[in-house]
Amino acid sequence: MNWEKQTVLITGGTGSFGRKCTQILLQKYRPKRVIIFSRDELKQHEMQNEFSNSRISFFIGDVRDRERLYRAFKADIDLIIHAAALKQVPACEYNPFEAIKTNVLGAANIIDAAIDCQIPKVIALSTDKAVSPVNLYGATKLCAEKLFVNGNSYAGGKETRFSCVRYGNVLASRGSVIPIFLSQRPSGKIDITDPRMTRFWMTLEQAVEFVLKCVDLMKGGEVFIPRIPSMGIVDLAKALAPECRVEAKGIRPGEKLHESLLSVDEARTSIRHNDMYVILPEHPSWGKSDWIEGQALVEGFSYNSNTNDQWLSTEELYKLLQLNPTVTLPE
Repeated sequence: MNWEKQTVLITGGTGSFGRKCTQILLQKYRPKRVIIFSRDELKQHEMQNEFSNSRISFFIGDVRDRERLYRAFKADIDLIIHAAALKQVPACEYNPFEAIKTNVLGAANIIDAAIDCQIPKVIALSTDKAVSPVNLYGATKLCAEKLFVNGNSYAGGKETRFSCVRYGNVLASRGSVIPIFLSQRPSGKIDITDPRMTRFWMTLEQAVEFVLKCVDLMKGGEVFIPRIPSMGIVDLAKALAPECRVEAKGIRPGEKLHESLLSVDEARTSIRHNDMYVILPEHPSWGKSDWIEGQALVEGFSYNSNTNDQWLSTEELYKLLQLNPTVTLPE
């Protein structure tokens, strides 16, 4: 893709991913234009002051608002990166109607508007919690994945194509466990839910670069999954606060001991391609494209945080977190 000729719109563009994606796009890929679509005027104002770049513009709007999406998408958009979502598990559980309006109905609105406005590519962000979901957030993201994958069939003869990227926890992102652990350090005690818990981890920079890589690879209908390391929650706590005692409080509602990025059933229609897994569309009514070469997965394969073949060491964690100036590491 010739990025210098592209106009990119990022929904939820003032969030952690959107800000980092904008930074990397402007510094490394230099697209013709970046449009930030979000509903928070204060964050847009702060972001505008931070970047101060003539190639970035801002559009106040909500993915729930179909008319506003149509207006935004008529700006000769080449690529939409859909990052807008309600993603805090407890908040989604307490406000289920709101989670569905944003994460599911908002996805449907984007699909309709993108097709009608003839946007060539749309790539949506998903989560490991969409695999065998046990909470509403995961269930809404699973629904959104299904909408985007099969949204390709709604395009008919038009060129619009939709794909998804599914990845795990982002180190030190807003609302993640790492800032919580660091805030608890002065007390001498770190609270965890269950000592057996494991999670997938990647940095915000890695997440952005993976999404942009998948934009080049996508043909429509794929779910892209990066191969990333796991780390146990106890190991994470001890790495961030080695002098503190760790106290288990019990698993919370809607929480899993281990996360999965690829289920046994999904693996049957998936391939491994270099440093990623790709779930290929099972019923592509819009016409199956020949995909790039990949290795078929063995029968019964699944990709889980507790059986991962890659594990994050304390030293590797420190190295990754040092890329993020907001994190204060133990001396």
